[in-house]
Amino acid sequence: MATVSLQDVRKVYRGGVAAVKGVTLDIADGEFVSLVGPSGCGKSTTLNLIAGLEELSGGELRIDGQVVNDLSPRERDIAMVFQSYALYPHLDVAGNLAFPLKVAGMGAKDVDARVREVSQVLGLEALLARRPKELSGGQRQRVALGRALVRRPKVFLFDEPLSNLDAALRTQMRGEIKKLHEQLKATFIYVTHDQAEAMTLSDRVVVMSQGEVQQVAPPRELYDAPANLFVAGFFGSPRINLVKPQTLGLPAGDAVWGLRPEHLQVGQGPVPPDAREGRVYLVEPMGAEVWVTVETGGERMVARAPGDFRAASGDAVWLRHDARYLRRFDAGTGRADQA
Repeated sequence: MATVSLQDVRKVYRGGVAAVKGVTLDIADGEFVSLVGPSGCGKSTTLNLIAGLEELSGGELRIDGQVVNDLSPRERDIAMVFQSYALYPHLDVAGNLAFPLKVAGMGAKDVDARVREVSQVLGLEALLARRPKELSGGQRQRVALGRALVRRPKVFLFDEPLSNLDAALRTQMRGEIKKLHEQLKATFIYVTHDQAEAMTLSDRVVVMSQGEVQQVAPPRELYDAPANLFVAGFFGSPRINLVKPQTLGLPAGDAVWGLRPEHLQVGQGPVPPDAREGRVYLVEPMGAEVWVTVETGGERMVARAPGDFRAASGDAVWLRHDARYLRRFDAGTGRADQA
């Protein structure tokens, strides 16, 4: 397997449109790193630059210590799994798995052994004689994974591979990809716009916006200690509460304060001395918990309440926050500060 290093990598298209602006990133051998961000943030372009599908406008890209700026995708020894399955409809599963090996000139016995090995890893043994049209979406995606896996590349690249699947299949395939990485101990670079995929799969997450890296950190750190307002607002469901200091009874100043809904307590009845009064704006039952949006101090805040919490719009409630979890952001720069 391999390390991947990007040093001041840039991509500028005709007309001066900068899609990637000086990305610097070091990925360890065997690490699972996700690139995440909204549409147009530069994550897929960055992946294409690593793959060699796009030419760099500047900077240096290394795979396993070798500069690959001028190498073709084939010479980089990478495998890519796309959003579309890109399977050959006239070939059965075995044929689709074998195709890249045959193109590479591998002998028939070795091809057959490799196909059997990969089909066992991915649970495809019973499907080897089927055509793509006879497979479910999840099965097709496993075949697409298998076609990348048979080559034993240095680096695996994934460009939103689960986007075409329904919610249940996405959850299933997410688990399968995570187990596959644990088994292979290979270098995985994974692009997604889905925060749940990034958080559950990755050793580290690269958050991008407008072609720039906003933060690189393990998932827990991104959630607990976001570097700026963009990262804070991107992760978490429901979203973090971002409010003026007065709303929380804090001294006025040039700051925005962040507080996750699970660190905000909502209650009914007599108002505790350390709580603030408010009125229910919206109640969203979620099964094990209830999301309660409360209007207080001219702003709306969301609190997570137990599943048996009962309230209706307009009801008087109180809010109490845990100051240990407050995050302070500079109102001008958006950068995180110490609370």
